[in-house]
Amino acid sequence: MTGPLLGVLAAAVLAGLLWTRRRFLVVTVHGVSMEPTYREGERLLIRRASLAAVRPGQVVVMADPVPPGQWIIKRAAAVPGDPVPGEVAAAARAAPGARVPAGCLVLLGDNPAASVDSRRFGYFSGGWLLGVVSRRLGAQERVTDQVVTGRGRRSGSPP
Repeated sequence: MTGPLLGVLAAAVLAGLLWTRRRFLVVTVHGVSMEPTYREGERLLIRRASLAAVRPGQVVVMADPVPPGQWIIKRAAAVPGDPVPGEVAAAARAAPGARVPAGCLVLLGDNPAASVDSRRFGYFSGGWLLGVVSRRLGAQERVTDQVVTGRGRRSGSPP
């Protein structure tokens, strides 16, 4: 009886690990666009999420449109249906009182002097969303990293 029970337990553990790996990933921050919130070298646990799950104020990881194939870490300043922030209106070509269109996000870095974000590019497509920052990881927590480089970018391909 112990053999089949161990097999079932091992299968359950493997299924749990696979689910966790698909649901979460770890990124390492490079760059200063999110200072003082996140600093160079910090590791963040990212929970994969859809655009519908993002709330203003959350920090997200997105595919970078320029250049493609990179990642950025930014704060969601506005989600679909929210008013377009005044500091973004010109770049988004939004009229006064306009709302963020469906499928789009307004993203801002916490360090405006060092961030290339919606103040420059306007809206970001929700289709580029990888996930939301769940928490900061301590140095002792060992998980496989996806490296975020440059302006908060990760080398590699978007999802």
